[in-house]
Amino acid sequence: MWTAATIAGALALLYGSLVAWVYISQPKMLYCPRRELVSTPADAGLAYEDVYLTTASGTAIHAWWLPHEQPRFTLLFSHGNGGNISHRLESLRIFHDLGLSVLIYDYSGYGRSQGVPGEEATRADARAAWEWLVAERLMPPGSIILFGRSLGGGVAADLARHLCTHNATPAGLILESTFTSVPDMGVHHYPWLPVRRLARFHYDSENALRNVTLPALFLHSRDDDIVPFALGKQLHDAYGGPKSFLELLGDHNTGFLSTGQAYVDGLDRFLSLLEQPPGPEAGQ
Repeated sequence: MWTAATIAGALALLYGSLVAWVYISQPKMLYCPRRELVSTPADAGLAYEDVYLTTASGTAIHAWWLPHEQPRFTLLFSHGNGGNISHRLESLRIFHDLGLSVLIYDYSGYGRSQGVPGEEATRADARAAWEWLVAERLMPPGSIILFGRSLGGGVAADLARHLCTHNATPAGLILESTFTSVPDMGVHHYPWLPVRRLARFHYDSENALRNVTLPALFLHSRDDDIVPFALGKQLHDAYGGPKSFLELLGDHNTGFLSTGQAYVDGLDRFLSLLEQPPGPEAGQ
């Protein structure tokens, strides 16, 4: 016969097993890489070069360099947690049409990149991509915009923190469908788990941006089915630098497409703002 104590013990064991499973499974829950490249920028009518970068730890990562003949800026593209660079052709087309050169790279363990994905690995991947632009392509930091979508927003936020700390200031920062931190995401999706104690990954964008004052554009949809709109808005509201917010339409993965021309126009306005010369007070 099942007694109250027996039932309570069984439930405790079940809950403990679930907690252990969540702790162990976090890498697979956060990173969803695909190895096969399903297309190239040429399929979207875009000229590109295959590039291989080497991180500080010696990992070779793969990237595409898409130069524009008359670039307004260069965009360093940190993508989301799923797929690989070959799943971002729609975005590459939009950015090209806006007059941007683009370097999009795959994280360690994604696509043709070596290694294993992880928080330290993605941090090193982003820094290697930045170094390629400034050291190999000899681009001034002030001509480069950091762009991060979803998980890539956490990667871009940490890169912005690192660069501003080392006086290598980019032109601006664009964070699309990005969260405040992974533990905040976990609390939202798993309120019945001790997420903050279990978290093995953090991507604490809100904290990373605490002392960053780059011009920044935040984009998020109220219908985002993965990253809550409230977290994207909180990230924007906590930011201390010049900022603007563009509300997207649609779900997490297709919001930029569902928003259509309003998305393009919002990016264009931000680029035009960055193109304006600084006011007289900037030189005082």
